[in-house]
Amino acid sequence: MNVFVIGSGNTPLPEEAFHLARMVPGAMLPFPLLGQPEAIERLGLVSYDIDFDDVSLDLREYTRAVLQRVCADTRSVAWAAFEGSFHYDELLTDQVAHQVYGYCMTGAEPVVEWDTAVLRGEEWRHRIAEARAALDALLSASEIRSRKSSTD
Repeated sequence: MNVFVIGSGNTPLPEEAFHLARMVPGAMLPFPLLGQPEAIERLGLVSYDIDFDDVSLDLREYTRAVLQRVCADTRSVAWAAFEGSFHYDELLTDQVAHQVYGYCMTGAEPVVEWDTAVLRGEEWRHRIAEARAALDALLSASEIRSRKSSTD
């Protein structure tokens, strides 16, 4: 499972923070991503690669819990997506919507979907667009704060 979060800084959460929904991952590797665009770098971006030894587990509840956890402490946007879906120019866009299977914004309930037919549907693209709008608002607010602090 790949989870990305923008807004919670570049310091990853400890491994224990991912002991959720009565599940403990076999491995959890955090990656503060390099080469972040300035707007994202101000907020921080961390990718978590979370693996389970038992591949038969139903991870829907766990995915919801992880998304809620990484959005809990600060204003942020998080999403779970398939391997290879990440590119700075395509964050939560229509082009990758079918590869995103969960998302969360601070203050909202996480949304998780496992049905590939739904992930390829128009309604899911609209939902991902809402998550992208929240990300754009977060980036915009950070830009305004940055400009304000540089003029003070």
